[in-house]
Amino acid sequence: MAKILLEMKNITKTFPGVKALDNVNFKVEEGEIHALVGENGAGKSTLMNVLSGIYPYGSYEGDIIYDGKVCKFSNIKDSEKLGIVIIHQELALVPEMTIGENMYLGNERGHKFAIDWNTTYAEADKYLKMVGLSESSKTQVKDIGTGKQQLVEIAKALAKQAKLLILDEPTSSLNEEDSRALLDLMLGFKKQGMTMIIISHKLNEVAYVADTITVVRDGATIETIDNHGAEPVSEERIIRGMVGREMTNRFPKREGVAIGSTMLEVSHWTVHHPLYPERKVVDDVSMYVRKGEVVGIYGLMGAGRTELAMSIFGQTYGTNISGELKIDGKPVKIKKGADDAIRHKIAYVTEDRKGNGLVLSQSIKVNTSLAHLDAISRHMVIDGDKEYAVAEEYRKKLKTKTPTVEQLVGNLSGGNQQKVLLAKWMFAEPDIMLLDEPTRGIDVGAKYEIYCIINDLAAAGKSVVMISSELPEVLGMSDRIYIMNEGKFVGEMKAEDATQENIMALILQSGRGA
Repeated sequence: MAKILLEMKNITKTFPGVKALDNVNFKVEEGEIHALVGENGAGKSTLMNVLSGIYPYGSYEGDIIYDGKVCKFSNIKDSEKLGIVIIHQELALVPEMTIGENMYLGNERGHKFAIDWNTTYAEADKYLKMVGLSESSKTQVKDIGTGKQQLVEIAKALAKQAKLLILDEPTSSLNEEDSRALLDLMLGFKKQGMTMIIISHKLNEVAYVADTITVVRDGATIETIDNHGAEPVSEERIIRGMVGREMTNRFPKREGVAIGSTMLEVSHWTVHHPLYPERKVVDDVSMYVRKGEVVGIYGLMGAGRTELAMSIFGQTYGTNISGELKIDGKPVKIKKGADDAIRHKIAYVTEDRKGNGLVLSQSIKVNTSLAHLDAISRHMVIDGDKEYAVAEEYRKKLKTKTPTVEQLVGNLSGGNQQKVLLAKWMFAEPDIMLLDEPTRGIDVGAKYEIYCIINDLAAAGKSVVMISSELPEVLGMSDRIYIMNEGKFVGEMKAEDATQENIMALILQSGRGA
């Protein structure tokens, strides 16, 4: 029988008015990959924050037993000394510093009067090689892509002599190729004896990589599933534990929606990189979206999807933008900046809800009204009662889980933050909704609720453009699909004609110059 490396016994953690963890029990065997799954707000990250000392001993009830000893961590440094290292979903790297500087930030090589840079970079290069990166550790982080930054975080953890590595949504911002490479790297580490805990909403990846799967629901452990059978545990089996019921259809049907006339038309749209103006990031793209229609845009990371959406939304990305926009059949010139795009009834729901979409330190009430302050103010003075009423209306309409709209957005789960972001733009009363990765980093139950909201928008006659890195999502939600690669549209399909195979074939053929 394998040795139990970690046991968390009867862990209870309470925040004001909320019991986040309720008598949770969790065991991890030495040398295994153990997945922790559950809906947003189920308590997964809270449990890992208890384990890593982010929530110190005394702020929770219960015991942490690691390598046979009861641990009382006061901070994250205490857990790291024992080889427990956590990599959070939001990467903690400083873009303007080198890879080596980032890897040893707070863990410097040398003595208190001087850093030994030769040792720092030599050791950093060694760990970069272990994770499969050929870049020099003297390269600045801003000069490498997101997938490689994730590998730098893992190299950084190895430099801390990690024995138990915790990865929180490690593939949430990676394309399929980079995701699979990261999962295979984890399997390689397991062969070398490392123990890992992975938190992920991508259940196909969980089934691929995990030996054991623990399901958390409403702050309590529901079950632990052995994944050592001849066939991997099915996604449907995991979902049943997560949501407490069968989900026979991942994508709600959109029936009886009348698709109307063309609302948005983009012709020969070209966008240049803001820092490298000779480089085209969107190259002669033409598209249209009709009233009541959901149009998907699919492409691998770096294809130019976000750049396209942001450039349409008031030229909030790019330079030397050319081409023609028509709204409801009429040519328009939208001035640079979001304000004019909003006046033309265009909304852009960013893929980065925490960085660019929401003000996390403000309430749901404040965030909901941000894009349409004119509607709740008079003579530039906000009417607090109107603001509250609007936020409450959208809380009920979108079924946002919160005791009050005075709740800080930063305290909400990812799925509920996404609902607040959608409410913010729905209140602005747009005709055209550009949704960029609308379900990134949220669980399967919350995804279904977001899909229902998208269908409601289409039913109300809105024109919806949905950008997604998840091909099943694009296939399940779209009426038509544009396929994008290297800044160009390389295909267009009706949903009934599209398959994963023929979409990927178009991308691969275009990449070969076919």
